[in-house]
Amino acid sequence: MTRLLIADDHPLFRLALVQAIREIMPEADVLEADTLMTARAVLAAHLDIDLVLLDLHMPGNRGLIGLVELRAEYPSVAVAMISANDDPAVIRRALNYGAAGYIPKRADLNAIKTGLRAVLNCEEYVPEELRAAVAAGQSSNADRELAKRLSSLTPQQLRVLVLVAEGQLNKQIADVLSIQERTVKAHLTSIFEKLGVRNRTQASAILHQLETGDPARLV
Repeated sequence: MTRLLIADDHPLFRLALVQAIREIMPEADVLEADTLMTARAVLAAHLDIDLVLLDLHMPGNRGLIGLVELRAEYPSVAVAMISANDDPAVIRRALNYGAAGYIPKRADLNAIKTGLRAVLNCEEYVPEELRAAVAAGQSSNADRELAKRLSSLTPQQLRVLVLVAEGQLNKQIADVLSIQERTVKAHLTSIFEKLGVRNRTQASAILHQLETGDPARLV
């Protein structure tokens, strides 16, 4: 049985996605989450989820950060982005960071079903009318380098980095992750080395680059 997770904070759009899924896979098990934290909990409880439909901007998720987190923690689960933002540069970056596809929220029911079929068949999906623009753009070297550096982090190190970027102190991070403070410090040492930075501010700046869809802001 195919199991999907819809992670979006808009109930009406979740309903539209459920309708599309039911029309092409009546027997599919569809789970829902309205925050990234809830989505992570659902994934932890259901390790057999085949596909996550992740809103680009929802509580707990800022841009592509949620995508990078979920791909690191659950590499066998496909993640397709859903968003009202259909900027080709944003779509291209999402694909660079491991998205299985990109479904704009303005898409009609037939287009949503087409996208779902494609990603469930392990095909990369971009709406036909946007493919040329997405393909014509060039991924920046900085974008590729950032993806490479972030992929070198373990899932736990990535979680530490996310919390650092949120302004959490070591003790707070230790409490959130249920680990010891010295373990947090050890993670930070490794994170700084892998990312090629010297301190928390520089490490946070790297992660914050995922909050925007504008590749020109990458450094």
